[in-house]
Amino acid sequence: MKTAAGCFNHWVADILFTFCSCLLDGMAFTLQERQILGIHGLLPPKVETQDIQTLRFQKNLKKMTDPLEKYIYLMGIQERNERLFYRVLMEDIEELMPIVYTPTVGLACTQYGHIFRRPKGLFISILDRGHVRSILDNWPETNVSAVVVTDGERILGLGDLGVYGMGIPVGKLCLYTACAGIRPEKCLPVVIDVGTNNETLLKDPFYMGLYQKRDRSQAYDDLIDEFMEAVVNKYGQDTLIQFEDFGNHNAFRFLRKYREKYCTFNDDIQGTASVALAGLLAAQRAIGKPITQHKLLFLGAGEAALGIANLIVMAMMEAGMTQAEAQEKIWMYDAHGLLVKGRSQKSDNNQEAFVHDSPGDVHSFLDAVNTIKPTAIIAGRLFTHDVIKVMGTFNERPIIFALSNPTNKAECTAEEAYTLTDGRCLFASGSPFGPVTLSNGQVFTPGQGNNAYIFPGVALAVILSGVRHISDTVFLEALAEQLTDEELAEGRLYPPLSNIREVSVQIAIKAMEYVYSKGMAFHYPEPMDKNGFIRATVWNTSYDSFLPDTYDWPGVSFKPKTD
Repeated sequence: MKTAAGCFNHWVADILFTFCSCLLDGMAFTLQERQILGIHGLLPPKVETQDIQTLRFQKNLKKMTDPLEKYIYLMGIQERNERLFYRVLMEDIEELMPIVYTPTVGLACTQYGHIFRRPKGLFISILDRGHVRSILDNWPETNVSAVVVTDGERILGLGDLGVYGMGIPVGKLCLYTACAGIRPEKCLPVVIDVGTNNETLLKDPFYMGLYQKRDRSQAYDDLIDEFMEAVVNKYGQDTLIQFEDFGNHNAFRFLRKYREKYCTFNDDIQGTASVALAGLLAAQRAIGKPITQHKLLFLGAGEAALGIANLIVMAMMEAGMTQAEAQEKIWMYDAHGLLVKGRSQKSDNNQEAFVHDSPGDVHSFLDAVNTIKPTAIIAGRLFTHDVIKVMGTFNERPIIFALSNPTNKAECTAEEAYTLTDGRCLFASGSPFGPVTLSNGQVFTPGQGNNAYIFPGVALAVILSGVRHISDTVFLEALAEQLTDEELAEGRLYPPLSNIREVSVQIAIKAMEYVYSKGMAFHYPEPMDKNGFIRATVWNTSYDSFLPDTYDWPGVSFKPKTD
């Protein structure tokens, strides 16, 4: 009969074997390393290079056609050999980012309990109030620089997925490392479980969270407060805490509540805003019309739309407009119609800046487009063929941003946008679309307005400079100038994803220059060569040596002197 102690010892031995033979270099361990670590004979005799290991995994991936199967396979590599995972990801980032992040990560979240292999990150429930610090103490890494946290209420465009939303913080932090070289051990994914209102999950035997409705009482706020305090108490005031996929009603108030107290930002508000603004500034170059001359109509007035609108206002003010003049350029249409004064459905405080006098008789989004005659339409779910065609009638180069995720939630496809405007539109989407060839032979490469262009580089700068509070101005104009004229001519509004590591480095350099110039940094002395400093600190995928540092003491004798 096995005793508890015997089972525990067996379990520990199994973990140590797995750690030595799989999680690190695998077959790349040298003969000397295998002997010193006590794993000689536990691996095949061949010593493999990382190049061969990469080739094996790439060949296996190419055999797979199902995106979810690829996701499971890649996450398995991450569990067994982290450096190899990031090498495979970075060498084919354009092909694999849609697998480890949107759109496939959304599918993985919906199936999280069904494809579960092993836990990643921390799970903190509403029942753990008063003990959050002790849960953080259970995390094996003591030097965490970046935390991505979700409560799973609004995962992409999929709604409330509860703890199944853990795939989002895990995916985001993968991009911290792959895109910006932030060390993976310094990253902590967290899901806050306060229940779910998803009836399907509450009946799912494989669901892994609390079987209860979402707690919307004061206990929820108390838990978030305790979490923020515990993170800073354990890891330091400059620990970056990124809020991800919280419901609209919580996203804005937490940003307002915590932004002056902690080093925090909300990617759905500020990251999405920055990447959308970058696309508009790139479109500005293509059209030759300054941003102050654009009129924008948003379909939707939630956290993403308001974040974009507020950052556009800041950009217009930088270009010389007053705040009121800039706000007059932006219109919003939500589920209750156009945001105008006197409508029966009240606007919330976050929307008040964009509530205008009624422009006339507007009963649909198409009516709004015809009446307001915007130069750009952004986000939403009602980009019908008629809307796209109308945009092309009064704009020589209409700007159409279909930013909803995942792909099946996009407002329109790239092919629809280009075809219905005879190739004249400037298009960007939240999820990736392939190149589009029109009947006349024109080929367009649609730009993906992916937040991954922004948040890894900003996070890298924040971590390296010791910023304690993140200003919206850090996100202003972070990306647009990196697009070349040749890429713009191809129909791109963003650089190729294959260049994203360099894009992130350049964003980090620019952000570091800004925060030091404004006295926002706390890491001193200030690096004079920020380019060299950042490039010297980014993490790489090369294997570490496990051989001890050995050397001789020249000229030293260990024999006693004789007279």
